[in-house]
Amino acid sequence: MNYLNQNLLLVPGLICDDEIWAYPQKYLADIAKISILPMNEAVTMQSLAAAVLKNGPEEFAIAGFSMGGYVALEVLRQAPDRVTRIALLDTSSRVDSQEKIESRNIAISDCEEGRFGCLLDRFVPKLLTPKNLEGPIGAKVRNMGERVGPKLFANRHRAMLTRIDSRKVLKNTNIPVRAIVGRNDALTSVEEHEEIADLAPHGRLSLIEDCAHMPPFETPQATTALLRDWLLYD
Repeated sequence: MNYLNQNLLLVPGLICDDEIWAYPQKYLADIAKISILPMNEAVTMQSLAAAVLKNGPEEFAIAGFSMGGYVALEVLRQAPDRVTRIALLDTSSRVDSQEKIESRNIAISDCEEGRFGCLLDRFVPKLLTPKNLEGPIGAKVRNMGERVGPKLFANRHRAMLTRIDSRKVLKNTNIPVRAIVGRNDALTSVEEHEEIADLAPHGRLSLIEDCAHMPPFETPQATTALLRDWLLYD
């Protein structure tokens, strides 16, 4: 069955604003009513998801990138009857490891103590394949992070520290679930996306070759094609 003109909510990631979704927003507009949801300054995942539900339509498909995937999963936890399908890009259904918790706390301290530029210097290279780091894509990611700024960046880390393991949510959902990941993602593994697809009764996995943590920027055409397939045919 085709699902034309359904509501589609797109949720950005940690270092992102609306620009991360610019290409899919333009090239999926023929099949969906699209809203990009800017994450507010809430410091819990539960509050971020509640804001999505308060401002969103009654029923919708939702695609979350990176941290946006955590928000999308919390939305599904809070209102499973309102979500028609979910796409999770370069994210995880697990809670943070101790190593990631420590890394987030360091990032929060860097933001609060005036080291945000140094933090971006460390963080941006982890997001992209080497061929894209020094070119226009690398500059675009860095500029986007600077627009997000240290206060919101720190609050997003705080929110991620509050999230709940979502594997049971995936097991219990009957909606289409698409897990999409760059093959060379250094932050969220292919294994974590295989798990997402395996847990969901109607889950599918899509790997994007020659891509790291930023498919909407590094491979916008492939990413958008996979989202179109998810919206129309899953």
